[in-house]
Amino acid sequence: MEVRREEDDIIELYNASMSGSTTTLCRLIHNDPHLLSKTSLTSFSDTPLHISALVGQLDFSKALLLQKPQLAVELDSHKRCPLHLASAEGHVDIFTPPTPIVSLSRSSAHRSHLRLTAQKPRRLTVTPLPPQVIRGRVEVVKELIITRSDSTQVMLDGGETVLHLCVKHNQLEAFKLLVESVSDKGDFLNSKDHDGGNTILQLAVMLKQVETIKYLLLVPKVKEAVDFLNNMGFTALEMLENCPKDFKSFTVRNILMDAGASIKRVNNPSPPLAIAVGHNDSVELEQSSKERCKNWLEYLKYLKYDDWVKDNHGSIMVVSTVITTITFQQAISPPGGLWQANVNDTMQGFRCSSDTPCVAGKAVLADAVDYRSYLNFMICNTLSFVASLGVTFLLISGFPIKHRVCMCLLTISLCSTLTFLAATYLIAFYMVTPDFLMYDSPKHTSFMDVCILGSVIIVVSMVLLVHLIRFLAWLSIFCVHRIVDGGDRRSEIDGGDRRSEIEGGDRRRRSMEEIEGGDRRRSREEIARGDRAGDRARRSREEIAPEIARGDRAGDRAMRSEIEG
Repeated sequence: MEVRREEDDIIELYNASMSGSTTTLCRLIHNDPHLLSKTSLTSFSDTPLHISALVGQLDFSKALLLQKPQLAVELDSHKRCPLHLASAEGHVDIFTPPTPIVSLSRSSAHRSHLRLTAQKPRRLTVTPLPPQVIRGRVEVVKELIITRSDSTQVMLDGGETVLHLCVKHNQLEAFKLLVESVSDKGDFLNSKDHDGGNTILQLAVMLKQVETIKYLLLVPKVKEAVDFLNNMGFTALEMLENCPKDFKSFTVRNILMDAGASIKRVNNPSPPLAIAVGHNDSVELEQSSKERCKNWLEYLKYLKYDDWVKDNHGSIMVVSTVITTITFQQAISPPGGLWQANVNDTMQGFRCSSDTPCVAGKAVLADAVDYRSYLNFMICNTLSFVASLGVTFLLISGFPIKHRVCMCLLTISLCSTLTFLAATYLIAFYMVTPDFLMYDSPKHTSFMDVCILGSVIIVVSMVLLVHLIRFLAWLSIFCVHRIVDGGDRRSEIDGGDRRSEIEGGDRRRRSMEEIEGGDRRRSREEIARGDRAGDRARRSREEIAPEIARGDRAGDRAMRSEIEG
């Protein structure tokens, strides 16, 4: 029964730590003063202070620490103290002075968990800062820096600092607070991680974080180390050169160059010693100019109009639809309104009469004596309506946006839509503005004309400037292509000439070898034929020799017969 009651009390204690009931805590401690010590004998890895700190029960945490201060440095199964959990959930009040958990951590008897982190990394390997950095909780980071500033210089498990963690998770505001707290410690600011030996500046360059790079280069200690080498022997600028090129690459490159960054690694191999020095200079100059042309070509690709249209396809669709709606509304509700009833009476300035009455529902200004303004208004409005419809049809018809003809039609339609829309506005402005306001004095009239015409000229000039920039960009791309292609063709021609010379030499060597081989084969064949003829002669002599011997013997017998006779 006694054991069962203790288990029930411990479970009630943990429930109280969740709800923050200090009354229950006092009652349990009054019944069993050693109850908090008995929690270490249970199977729970978390202490009641871990639970209360995690859920942000400030009063309950204070009451626990007053009863047992050692709970402030107790660790759970993940090597986390209660302050870790409180900071991870953003409960700033728990570790803001004069909370007991912080006051106790500053005492000699109960050192800070941050100091334990720095002095005994095997016991406590996680600091409260990383979770706050990852989540970007600036207030929590600020309080941690105030309470224990040495927490910013603790090395993490991966060999990196909390500054590296800020850059990895792109938490600029928390990063600024941490850098300001250690701005005079150059060794720590330029410390390297264990993955690639990269400093925080090199890591920001690799991730192309423009704002972070700008801020770091304002710190003197970091700017002095702009040319530090990582484990692969690359500076920050050299790392950028090896990264995939995009628009941010040019921005980061300019920032680093303005800060005095340089490239120390020479990637091009040195030319052979047999080549003359003047030729070396010309080759290097040609290579560098070709590289500059290629870089400029890549930069100009971002100014291409077709890419902009493709990226803003939805926005252009919305604009064209809105313009279509506006012009349609202007057609059914023109300036001056509509006749509300038939008018048969003669009116000054209008052509209404009993013979030609002004019909209800028709435009009022269309029956004016000077109806040319209304006619011009409707013409410009209709042209703007048709052009905007053309843009919408082009965008929804499925034509390839990058096709040159479709791009030309889309550009003409957009420019026509905006031009006629501006003309419609100007005509409507003159139609609805009273004459006494427009022509009350020559100066006032001139001022109005200058404002209106100036606005039109500015708008048209902006459009022309945009198209001029597009044309210059296209011309630059075309020229750069010609230069690069020309250099490539010259290289191919030179390479082809060298290949032709090599192939010609090979053919000549093969021909000589074939000739020599043919001569040797012919000599061997003649010798073989001579040998075969000698063999045949020997065989003939051998075949004739018996006949000659028989003839000689017959002659001898005949001669002996004659002598005997």
